Amino acid sequence: MSAWAGREVTITSFGFLHGAAPEGQHLTVDLRHHFRDPHHDASLRYATAEDDRVYQAVLGTAGISELVVDVARMVLAFLDGPVPGPVNVALGCAGGRHRAAAVAIATAGVLRQQGVPVAVTHRDMHRPVVGRPRQGVA
Repeated sequence: MSAWAGREVTITSFGFLHGAAPEGQHLTVDLRHHFRDPHHDASLRYATAEDDRVYQAVLGTAGISELVVDVARMVLAFLDGPVPGPVNVALGCAGGRHRAAAVAIATAGVLRQQGVPVAVTHRDMHRPVVGRPRQGVA
């Protein structure tokens, strides 16, 4: 039996512009205000985190690699708790196509390296791009 039996992890990426954060989360991380948004690069705007150019742009942003490791550590802390059960994480950005989706993919990769079963859902990644004025971090 796996050390993580009964302690599966679900990571959901989403966009706040498409609706509120999913309910029932152990951890919700808002990536909108502190990390550069690839949406503002016209060559990346209509791509998603499944495109390596977007994934690399997000992961190459200062602070993101550390955030991925820290989110994975928080998930492991929940899993190490005495009560078995699933752990649910929500990662949100503006549209759900770039930052949140890339961080979800990267965090799942870190957890899988630890042998943790992880399911990743991208609630809004394939929804239409939402037009918005440039705000926040460049």
